[in-house]
Amino acid sequence: MGTKERIGKLIIQENIDTVDTNKIPNTFVINVPDPFESYYCRFTDINKPVSIIFVTKTPNSFEKILRVTRTINKEHNLNLNGAKCEITIKNRKLNGVRIKGINRYTEIEQIQQYYKAAGYDFAKSEKFKDTEALIRINRFFELEELEEGIYKSLNDTDVHYIEVPRYMSWEEFKVATYEIKHNINDSNYDIAKGILYANEGITEILRIVKPKASIELLRTIQKKYIEKLE
Repeated sequence: MGTKERIGKLIIQENIDTVDTNKIPNTFVINVPDPFESYYCRFTDINKPVSIIFVTKTPNSFEKILRVTRTINKEHNLNLNGAKCEITIKNRKLNGVRIKGINRYTEIEQIQQYYKAAGYDFAKSEKFKDTEALIRINRFFELEELEEGIYKSLNDTDVHYIEVPRYMSWEEFKVATYEIKHNINDSNYDIAKGILYANEGITEILRIVKPKASIELLRTIQKKYIEKLE
């Protein structure tokens, strides 16, 4: 049914850790774990970070992040994916640049140096482990429409998106997700909420991470959320 390119936002809840070595000294770097590590741990190099956040002293525009990341990729033959993000830990909000495409933790410091040279001001170092956070990420989506309202990501392995009919607050989403996962045959998937921007307005979506997810499972999950939202 064709491909679509969209700008949008994802909201995910993860337990995060700080990166305490292999970084510019006294800077604040966060490691966001693989949302489905139980599937990937047998196949993925454990030294390959999935998603890293450089916490900055001040917010940076999505436009600036895209422009700087493109320049870094071109000058240093890299394939980084940069996005604007906001991290909420309890009632505290942090600004950051989310980076994907780093091949080894040992590469983090050098990549930080590239962003520092472009004017990024990193926040002062902190240290914590397994801390619950809500992360809002502004990013591009490249999607293949499998059928109406169901998409496969062309950027991320084993990721799909489904449309839902209306906005859910985070608390409403959490309650609905808990109830649905306890009333479905296969609940072994990771899910997050988000939006896509298009000419016709905002589309509410859910992101599903599951290796080899069947179209039947995606339809079932979508149907159950629609029923909750009616």
